[in-house]
Amino acid sequence: MVPVSATLAWGVFCGTALGVGLWSLVSLAPRLSRPRLANRLAPYLLDLSPEARAFVGRTSVDPIPVLGTLFSPGFHRLRDALSSLLGGAETTQRRLRQSGSAWSVDRFRSDQLVWAIVSLAGGAVAVLAVPAFRTMPLAAQVVLPVIAGVCAALVRDQLLRRAATVRLSRMKSELPTILEFLTLSLSAGEGILDALRRVSGTSSGELSRELATVVADVHAGVPLASALHTLSRQVQVPALTRFVDQVTGALDRGSPLAEVLRAQAQDAREEAKRDLLEVAGKKEVAMLVPVVFLILPLTILFAVFPGFVALQAGF
Repeated sequence: MVPVSATLAWGVFCGTALGVGLWSLVSLAPRLSRPRLANRLAPYLLDLSPEARAFVGRTSVDPIPVLGTLFSPGFHRLRDALSSLLGGAETTQRRLRQSGSAWSVDRFRSDQLVWAIVSLAGGAVAVLAVPAFRTMPLAAQVVLPVIAGVCAALVRDQLLRRAATVRLSRMKSELPTILEFLTLSLSAGEGILDALRRVSGTSSGELSRELATVVADVHAGVPLASALHTLSRQVQVPALTRFVDQVTGALDRGSPLAEVLRAQAQDAREEAKRDLLEVAGKKEVAMLVPVVFLILPLTILFAVFPGFVALQAGF
């Protein structure tokens, strides 16, 4: 066995890094030869051909083409294993849609896997570098990086869930104002599609962006009722679902939409008040914690301490 000194190890590491860097620069340079027919046609057939998507995925990898080409097969296997372990692809897709992200489930799983790998590597480095960790049993030294990787994956999923919850709460708070705006537009004589177009074009917010998507789908040839039902099914906000059901029902029966939306806006305002009272009740209980454990002991201390000092000085 050949002994490896520190200088030789650093030389091997720097040479490998230099080689990978030069290889990456060469791979990014434009080709001098004419591209093949498959290379030119594949980007235009992504919506029709799975083979074209697989071909483009093999030829364009992020962030460095060389590293992506080397490690993408193993990375894809790890991502598939993580997806099969966690499951819930439909739930993840729904949360991505609710959070307003344009990512696919595979891209989110890849990001989640990157979080896990980085945390696993960080835990391994910490175990090897910190002397306090090296004194622990070998089983604990092996388990700690794994726990760090699992926690990182769970934290990434929790961040997605939180982003979806925050965005849905914003949409729920924006719904009464949007409904009142629609009521004014309908009362002025506009149709429901023109009212949706006006609201999505003049207002800003998460719900306005979703309504702009509905208007774009209608312009692309999708019926208004189908576009609204698709929005309610993807977002899954109860108040928005009731709005869609009442609008489609009024369109089918020929009922006046202005009165329907006015009543819907009033119901949304009442529901917002009930939610606010419920949150206030929960916060009231939470506010008792600093009062009981912080303010009350300090008050008792300020009241008792001067008398205690006076008693000590008197005796």
